[in-house]
Amino acid sequence: MKRILDVSHWNENMNIRLRLTLLFAVLVGSIMLAFSLSVYYLYNQFREKEFNKRLHDKALTTVRLFEDVGGITEELLHDIERNDLTTMYNEEVTVYDAADKIVYDSGKKPYRIAPALLAQVRAGRDLSLRDGEKEIVGVRYIDKRKQVLVVVAYAIDMYGFSKLERLRLILFTGWTVSLLLVVLAGWFFASDALRPVSDIIEQVKNISARNIHERLKARRQKDELGQLAATFNDLLSRLEDAFSSQRSFVSHASHELRTPLTIMMGQLEVALLQKRTMEDYQQTIKDAIEEVKKMRDLINGLLELARINNDIFQLHFRSLNTDDLLWQVRELLLTQFSHYNIQIEFDESQEEESEFRIKGDRALLQMAFMNIMENGCKYSEEHRVNVSLLTQSDTVRISFTDRGIGISEEDLPHIFEPFYRGDASKSRKGHGIGLALTQRIIQLHNGKIWVFSQLGKGTQFVISLPLQSNDEKMSS
Repeated sequence: MKRILDVSHWNENMNIRLRLTLLFAVLVGSIMLAFSLSVYYLYNQFREKEFNKRLHDKALTTVRLFEDVGGITEELLHDIERNDLTTMYNEEVTVYDAADKIVYDSGKKPYRIAPALLAQVRAGRDLSLRDGEKEIVGVRYIDKRKQVLVVVAYAIDMYGFSKLERLRLILFTGWTVSLLLVVLAGWFFASDALRPVSDIIEQVKNISARNIHERLKARRQKDELGQLAATFNDLLSRLEDAFSSQRSFVSHASHELRTPLTIMMGQLEVALLQKRTMEDYQQTIKDAIEEVKKMRDLINGLLELARINNDIFQLHFRSLNTDDLLWQVRELLLTQFSHYNIQIEFDESQEEESEFRIKGDRALLQMAFMNIMENGCKYSEEHRVNVSLLTQSDTVRISFTDRGIGISEEDLPHIFEPFYRGDASKSRKGHGIGLALTQRIIQLHNGKIWVFSQLGKGTQFVISLPLQSNDEKMSS
């Protein structure tokens, strides 16, 4: 068990270069081994087939010679065979008659064949088998007297075996040397292939929060490693934006929280410098309460921003009428600010309420609509905002238009950043959280928000939200 764990630990610590080298060596070595074994096997088959053919021819030649010599003695026949240049090592030819009796044998010890095998050869099926190094063939022969003879010949293929052994040595040596070369070639190949990865690793090691603006440089831009570097650069860009947003968020949040605390501390310290009238103390307390309210609103906004960013699964989506939401938000704002002028217009061609139905969280959508309506009225001299509602295809579009101070082109890309406030809006009360909350709420509802503005001429916010499908309407 300990050995298995050690091997597993070693495999986990193996670097990619070594792993690629070993995989490459195993793959190529396996292919070469299979090729060598195939060559060895096929050559052995060829040798065996060729040698059996020689034995077959030798058996037929011997039996024909035996038949042709007739009255010539066996000693003369043996002399002829011994002088035959085609004689093989330890060869022996035995001839059996129809009664399985040996009528001729070229050696001293005839090779005994089982009667069943002799009957098989006599029936016309040639025999081919191997006994140790001996290779044996059996052939049927019909002589001039129409007598069926069985000729059994065997020998040892010393020449073929020597060549086979030589081939085995050559293949094994060649495979071993080639495998070593493959390992070396695989190591250099893996090193060359992973050199861009090593370059990327060294570049990544040098990137930290202090120099996150640095980007990776790949040698080849169009291959997979180039795409990896490009993807990592995109990640670095997003991280840089996140760090910038975080620094800006902390800086602005600290400033927004410090301002009311500084004001309260100054007011209370001034009130303690000398005795004052009851009215002065009451006014100081009222001013401190106003600053506390500002801090409360700021903290509530921060908590709400954190909630919708982290607790997405706690949202309560249900079927809602967009027009009802807009009217409810209008009433809430007019209750707090009676001098606001909010006009809501509908597309006359869309009369049924069901045409404005969406799925969403009522409280969050009310907050988003309220932020935009309140901003439109707050930053407009007339405190007026026009709201128009219409459906397009499978979405509902809500436009909020005012004739206020507008937003400059420099500030326009940053208005959805938390705590960001343009130069034109700094004179108005606020913390710069509302639009960031609004954008996040719209995103949670799979919607989109656009802003169009000109400095001194007004601003238009456009929100697009997906309409509730017919199936969702029926289920609700």
